[in-house]
Amino acid sequence: MKSILRKIIVLLTISAGASSCKDNTPDRNDSLPEQPLIIYAGAASKPPLEEVIERFKLKTGIPVEVIIGSSGHVLSQLKITRKGDIYIPGSSDYMEMAKRDTLVYANTEKIVAYLVNSINVQAGNPKAVKSLKDLCKPGLTIAIAHPENVCLGAYAVEIIEKNFTASEKQQFLTNLRNYTESCEKTASAIALRAVDAVIGWSVFHHWNPQQIENVYLKKEEIARIGYIPVAICRSSVDSTRALKFIEFITGTEGKNIFKKYGYFSDVHEAYTFAGDGKPIGGTYKVPDEWLKK
Repeated sequence: MKSILRKIIVLLTISAGASSCKDNTPDRNDSLPEQPLIIYAGAASKPPLEEVIERFKLKTGIPVEVIIGSSGHVLSQLKITRKGDIYIPGSSDYMEMAKRDTLVYANTEKIVAYLVNSINVQAGNPKAVKSLKDLCKPGLTIAIAHPENVCLGAYAVEIIEKNFTASEKQQFLTNLRNYTESCEKTASAIALRAVDAVIGWSVFHHWNPQQIENVYLKKEEIARIGYIPVAICRSSVDSTRALKFIEFITGTEGKNIFKKYGYFSDVHEAYTFAGDGKPIGGTYKVPDEWLKK
């Protein structure tokens, strides 16, 4: 009888320990080899991410399904469906939201690449935009990403608030035609000549060099350096393969693909472009007036 009781106690102890570990590490399940990895990604990484995924599938044979949109929109999808393996937002603030809502395993987070803001104009720069203050020229048409749902929009607002006087900001707002719904649509606004300029990422030129040209900001005008993080979702049904993808995208081959598209592979490269001492990631509280437009 005592022997039976001891066995029961041992089994209960193991079960309790497994439950405790489950709160801190991803589940591992190799029983679904044909089920694709589901990736939720912000559009800030779209072109290189698509190439990374194709290369990963060729090398490993692991099927992948990717949902790309604004970081806020895909995070909402992940939160509602509670299905998915990997989250790759366009900036650190959305990853912080995902961690706060316990949607990802914080201990699996890694940095994929770094981003720096730039003014993007149509190829040939037909409106002769030479500086940030030129965005206040009467008659210029401008777009920025929506600052409430797209990290790029919040970065753009921070740059305006940091560098413009009240009258300059008012003229900028007069020139501001619309908010775009993602990084991809911000770049498309220039490529399709829907507006004269956007405050975007310097990588937009590398996405579409025939249609998009950069007008670089001064180092002192850049508010912060952005980065693209990746982490495993708590809803992942196959964290072993999810970890393989993270190792690939943050490894040499993955970083080289991002570098080909103009992304910075390490923070020292980003500092060289944006200036030493700039905040890396972090959050910015967008003033209410920008959310009402």
